[in-house]
Amino acid sequence: MSRDIFGCHNLAGVGAYCYPMGNQEYYQASCSAQGSPMAKESSGPDRLNRPLTLSEKIVYGHLDDPAGQEIERGRSYLRLRPDRVAMQDATAQMAMLQFISSGLPKVAVPSTIHCDHLIEAQLGGEKDLRRAKDINQEVYNFLATAGAKYGVGFWKPGSGIIHQIILENYAYPGVLLIGTDSHTPNGGGLGGICIGVGGADAVDVMAGIPWELKCPKVIGVKLTGSLSGWTSPKDVILKVAGILTVKGGTGAIVEYHGPGVDSISCTGEEGGQAAWPLPCAGPHGSPLGSRSMATICNMGAEIGATTSVFPYNQRMKKYLSKTGRADIANLADEFKDHLVPDPGCHYDQLIEVNLSELKPHINGPFTPDLAHPVAEVGKVAEKEGWPLDIRVGLIGSCTNSSYEDMGRSAAVAKQALAHGLKCKSQFTITPGSEQIRATIERDGYAQILRDLGGIVLANACGPCIGQWDRKDIKKGEKNTIVTSYNRNFTGRNDANPETHAFVTSPEIVTALAIAGTLKFNPETDYLTGTDGKKFKLEAPDADELPKAEFDPGQDTYQHPPKDSSGQHVDVSPTSQRLQLLEPFDKWDGKDLEDLQILIKVKGKCTTDHISAAGPWLKFRGHLDNISNNLLIGAINIENGKANSVRNAVTQEFGPVPDTARYYKKHGIRWVVIGDENYGEGSSREHAALEPRHLGARAIITKSFARIHETNLKKQGLLPLTFADPADYNKIHPVDKLTIQGLKDFTPGKPLKCIIKHPNGTQETILLNHTFNETQIEWFRAGSALNRMKELQQ
Repeated sequence: MSRDIFGCHNLAGVGAYCYPMGNQEYYQASCSAQGSPMAKESSGPDRLNRPLTLSEKIVYGHLDDPAGQEIERGRSYLRLRPDRVAMQDATAQMAMLQFISSGLPKVAVPSTIHCDHLIEAQLGGEKDLRRAKDINQEVYNFLATAGAKYGVGFWKPGSGIIHQIILENYAYPGVLLIGTDSHTPNGGGLGGICIGVGGADAVDVMAGIPWELKCPKVIGVKLTGSLSGWTSPKDVILKVAGILTVKGGTGAIVEYHGPGVDSISCTGEEGGQAAWPLPCAGPHGSPLGSRSMATICNMGAEIGATTSVFPYNQRMKKYLSKTGRADIANLADEFKDHLVPDPGCHYDQLIEVNLSELKPHINGPFTPDLAHPVAEVGKVAEKEGWPLDIRVGLIGSCTNSSYEDMGRSAAVAKQALAHGLKCKSQFTITPGSEQIRATIERDGYAQILRDLGGIVLANACGPCIGQWDRKDIKKGEKNTIVTSYNRNFTGRNDANPETHAFVTSPEIVTALAIAGTLKFNPETDYLTGTDGKKFKLEAPDADELPKAEFDPGQDTYQHPPKDSSGQHVDVSPTSQRLQLLEPFDKWDGKDLEDLQILIKVKGKCTTDHISAAGPWLKFRGHLDNISNNLLIGAINIENGKANSVRNAVTQEFGPVPDTARYYKKHGIRWVVIGDENYGEGSSREHAALEPRHLGARAIITKSFARIHETNLKKQGLLPLTFADPADYNKIHPVDKLTIQGLKDFTPGKPLKCIIKHPNGTQETILLNHTFNETQIEWFRAGSALNRMKELQQ
């Protein structure tokens, strides 16, 4: 498979490698240690006078100004120089529209677009892919031509899920990569710092502007013991999610370490015993593979973590070599002592997980941090009234779609087939990439899963993000599904708020789909074969990597031409899918008076609640059209309903977007009041663009998820938090708010909010913010993009 130009990246403080497209040769380039993830003297131990965690080495090694940068975890804002940018097709539309608005001729760092979100699961891989190419032709053409025009590589529909493609091609130990998808941390499985961001952040990096990130705290997860039986790497993050909850990792990098990762020697590798201790603890005492570690890092997004990372080890070397990057592996080997945390480094929080005691887990429903041992979930479901019968089992997605994942599921399937059984539940399989699809077809895994009753879907996100044309239930029908995905918010997979979605490992999904019930525990329970004999499924085993080379499948990559002067990018003014952006209005220099409350949100409000995916994905390139889904999933505290708010002028209740449009038309500026961890979940910046487009001026909550807070700032909005969280209860949907102190808007200084009640009484509260000087300039200019244009003049 063709490879994109990686560009030059510093590794281990000694130089850089350039990775050219097409061939598999790597050329060492001479460059200074500046920007090295190994933290040169000015940013390393001599300056900080302490041992560094691995994540600190990589992050601080990419500082724009290592000598002058203030470094304080959880407080200072770092200005960083990421190595590359990756964008999935749903978010790339708005990112490229913003880049076009910047007026710049080419991207400044290696960047790629990956077509994986717009393919709906209906009939099966080939048919669904053909349909997607047909109905999304306008968008795909825009992304392909924009990529060619501005120097961005283009992975065509069918190539695979962005995170698997990154793992196979672009991630490596020490890289700093940003991606416009919240599960970009998947790349931490290869020892890189890979961070999910909004499109405006990607535009900054593509424009060559230093990227800002609040200096992350570091949570250490010490792994001891080793996995065995049905316990899988997925259970590590399911357990950690249960400990930290969906917001416990906010503002922090999760760094895995300890003897469960790198102090148990494993033999049996080609060439004999490893030269230094391997990370041990695969399903049967074998090491955690790079893809297994990627699974853990991927789902770290569900605890709000900035990203997650594992230290370099021999499994990473093996994976890099198997995917055509042996020279990178050899270079990493030379500096392996630096690609691990320093002895004695400090973690802000330390969690220990004994892998030997860890049991198979299943998390849900409706939130990924509701953790249950598989052995107990049936009893809990009975008590809570959750449906026990499993309607659909789904394996794959960016979290668990590797060769090894498919092999373990196939190992479970073979046992059932040997006894004449097939799945009682519907069963779907999503390969992570064209390379995975082609290889599991060649090696027989795909056919085994089909024989079990499975349908192999396209190499795309599909049901994981709501791209699923589900026919077996009606909306509102209570049902249970089990998936190997990462996220299970209300309506996430099929837009049905009554679907109880549980996430677990692919082998547990397969076993449960065979049994058809949540009450089945493969560790202890028996199945009955067609011959009437009872049997128990044995814990599955599978090769981490294929014995033969990977089959690359079809070539699905388009490299940007060297000369793009003749390339045109067309956006029709009548298009319903794409719309060129108009700049947002600047701050008028005044305090915000008498803001109307559009909605006071009750409870969890994810980016899925703010800007739904599924059928709305087709409008991701058209800001006005997609704004018709603004907050339609959020629960209004006034009436306990979704998509029903009071119009303060007419006093009639109506849909949230319609009410926002009414306010905008009549010049009424408005705010949203939110609860804890507002905006958790996806990185989608549409959840910030839409309120800005429809007239919002501030979002006031108890707390924010990291990416969403940044996205709001980028679009010129004010993300503010109650200085006293109890003040949330003082505000009523019928009140008006005045925000004062904007003329003296400075970092660290709270703003004043006057609550004006309908009876004429007033209350004054304080609102905190996390703006720094640069971000305040974004607000004054109307958006970060506006500010970028001002600086160009």
